[in-house]
Amino acid sequence: MLAVAVIAGCDVGETPLVRKAAEVPKGAPLRDPPQYVSGDGVLRVRIVVERRQIRLAGRTLWALTYNGYYMPPTLRLQPGDRMDFTMVNNVRPLTNLHVHGLQAVPVRRPEDVFLHIQPGETFHHVFRFPRTLSPGTYWYHSYAQPALASEVMDGMSGIIVIDGLRRHLPPGLRKITEHVIALKDVRGQAGAARGHGVRGGPSIGSAVNGQINPIIRLRPGETQLWRLANISSGNYYRLRLRGQRFQVIAQDAHPVERIWSADSLLIPAGARYDVLVEGGRPGRTELETLPYNAGPDAARFPQGVLATAVSAGIPVQCAALPVTFASMRDLSRVPIAAHHTLVFSRDKSANPFFAMGRYFNPKRVDIRSRLGTVEEWTVRNPTDAQQAFHVHTNGFQVMSVNGRPHVAHSWQDTVNLPERGHVVIRLRFAGHPGKTVFHCAMRSHEDMGMMAVLQIVK
Repeated sequence: MLAVAVIAGCDVGETPLVRKAAEVPKGAPLRDPPQYVSGDGVLRVRIVVERRQIRLAGRTLWALTYNGYYMPPTLRLQPGDRMDFTMVNNVRPLTNLHVHGLQAVPVRRPEDVFLHIQPGETFHHVFRFPRTLSPGTYWYHSYAQPALASEVMDGMSGIIVIDGLRRHLPPGLRKITEHVIALKDVRGQAGAARGHGVRGGPSIGSAVNGQINPIIRLRPGETQLWRLANISSGNYYRLRLRGQRFQVIAQDAHPVERIWSADSLLIPAGARYDVLVEGGRPGRTELETLPYNAGPDAARFPQGVLATAVSAGIPVQCAALPVTFASMRDLSRVPIAAHHTLVFSRDKSANPFFAMGRYFNPKRVDIRSRLGTVEEWTVRNPTDAQQAFHVHTNGFQVMSVNGRPHVAHSWQDTVNLPERGHVVIRLRFAGHPGKTVFHCAMRSHEDMGMMAVLQIVK
């Protein structure tokens, strides 16, 4: 249930000047990933991809890492910056690096999903981000085909932050504490695997920033910015912070025009929310993922504790949030240049997945769209399993779900497709021309063919 957030105060209990610290559960404090931060308009990064042993949840596991990290560094930039990165591939098979959700102009090469960085190869790539780039939380990951699911599953995903979101907050909240809350389903091999790959293993559980049930500290009444990101290979997370509500200020790195609140958030694979969270009464509360059934022909995702929030210390005055936040270009009354129907289906006899009735072919163009125009797409899912629909480089506005009008407070780049249902979206093609893709963000579905090529022309 959604509601516009107007917060004039919060319940932190009695208000003596000093309180005893709340009981602290066993577990390590939340560690935000290290950051690589741009300077003078440039972020220079060297990323080494390799198979390494990691220590997690009391176990030693094999994983695929970026610069030795299972939870790799956050890449932090400003709109208008350039990212100059070098990737060294020390794993098999091939790999590459995709900047998920970002509208980036590749200086030298085509869209990064079509690149192949072979074992032993060092590749240099340059992106330039427009000054109009939307601030918020993005992520990066391997996009190697057909090994995408296994490489992301085994650790190859991290966070990108584009600064600028705080300028929409009241002055008193522009320096608040922020945390990355990056969600991964931990899989790995306990034994010594052969070769450079990992090939997954049994699920150990869901990790936050590569930690199992870390502690997140707040003071009663304190407002924090949490960057919630599902960077798993295909999990659904339905997040709830017991007794609290998430105040949503951005979805998929698109700032909202009106802050809205929810007591739980469904986050399909690849989706992100930037939210404000307030410390409640002294004590502890669980950040959990609720049970979720993605359809009769899909996996069921169990309930689990992801982290524990501890409210303790001297209370602070609760902040009042504005109703309005940023601006959104509403596409509901603009001229529509073209209409397309996209069907995401499955052939159970052979087990491939299809987009628009066809198996993915990177050499085939499935839709051609003109730069600067707006199109309306009806995305249908005739299967008995939910899908997570994602478009590269272009955000969209959700217009309706299963025929019911949807009131959007922001654009997004990922939307959940209900089983045997449909979603209508509108896209404005901005940025730069060239080839890109749209697909199901469930990485195994994508690997098995549920992806298509979009050609944007002048």
